[in-house]
Amino acid sequence: MLEIDIRHAQGDFRIEAAFSAGDGLTALVGPSGSGKTTLANIAAGLIRPEAGRVTFHGETWFDSDRNIYFSADRRRIGYVFQEGRLFPHMTVRQNLQYARHFRPMRTDEAADGRLIELLGIGHLLDRRPAGLSGGEKSRVAIGRALFSAPALLIMDEPLSALDQARKAEILPHLEYVRDETGIPILYVSHAMEEVARLANRVVSVQGGRVVAEGEPGGVLGGARPMPDDMEPATFISATISHHLDDEGLTVAESRAGRIYLKRGLAEPGDRVRVFISAQDIILGIGEPGNLSALNRLEGRVLGMTERAGSVWVTVDCSGEAVLAQVTRHSAARMALEEGQPVSLLFKSVSIDTQGLFRRQETRP
Repeated sequence: MLEIDIRHAQGDFRIEAAFSAGDGLTALVGPSGSGKTTLANIAAGLIRPEAGRVTFHGETWFDSDRNIYFSADRRRIGYVFQEGRLFPHMTVRQNLQYARHFRPMRTDEAADGRLIELLGIGHLLDRRPAGLSGGEKSRVAIGRALFSAPALLIMDEPLSALDQARKAEILPHLEYVRDETGIPILYVSHAMEEVARLANRVVSVQGGRVVAEGEPGGVLGGARPMPDDMEPATFISATISHHLDDEGLTVAESRAGRIYLKRGLAEPGDRVRVFISAQDIILGIGEPGNLSALNRLEGRVLGMTERAGSVWVTVDCSGEAVLAQVTRHSAARMALEEGQPVSLLFKSVSIDTQGLFRRQETRP
């Protein structure tokens, strides 16, 4: 368990934050300039805060009262930066082998081989970074961080420079790292899709302070306001019921109601996390008529928030808070108000393989 409770000033910006990160992947989210990367660097020992404490699995890494400070090289941190920072004059193999110098134990060739296979970089070993694609560079950077056998892996927006196709290539590998290595991960991001897919726990940071922490749906879903540069969306926990193979659909049951999904790899009985963009939801009052959208949830308006010309509408669907985004004009035309019954309509194709994720439980 990583525990941070610090106070630190950088110019006029002040951070006063306390949070914990356990097993699995903990995402630090928040708008640009909120202090996410600074907190990650404090955890890594790259920044020494003015005051407070940082501990990891009971070991004190920093304590201002007791004048304790472990430098980065004593903390066994694997750090993946936004730009990868591979050594350009070294091959992939040499970049990986360089990380071995920081291991506290002897090299395990079999384990290293499994890691190379896990990341799908075996065919890249003799190439130099200049000959790699963006996605390949990211996988190698992750591999190099893991080759140091870290106690904690920190990743600072590792996919921010990649397009959607490259992100789709990398995300499964990050899932494998999260699930197979057992190394706790602190992951800085403002991309809702990444957080939805990867995070066991979310810490929301704004203005240098932690405003919420907990499981992803509780922190980023429902009635909670999200950081300004994150897409409004909803996480719904559901269980796969059955497939409609002739129609290419999968049926999932949730507290909010039945959800029709595009046929994918999930099987009956699987517990999943469904990610629904607020922009993909159409609000309706009364009978919606004959529409192509298969999914229809019923609920009542819990509240409304205006931002940047749009209105976020939070709807209570049998105890599940669902976010929809409409224009101010639509909200006024529909005369939306709290307590009003509404329907939420969205297509099954809106939830494709990038929006349906197996729900991962945090290890005890």
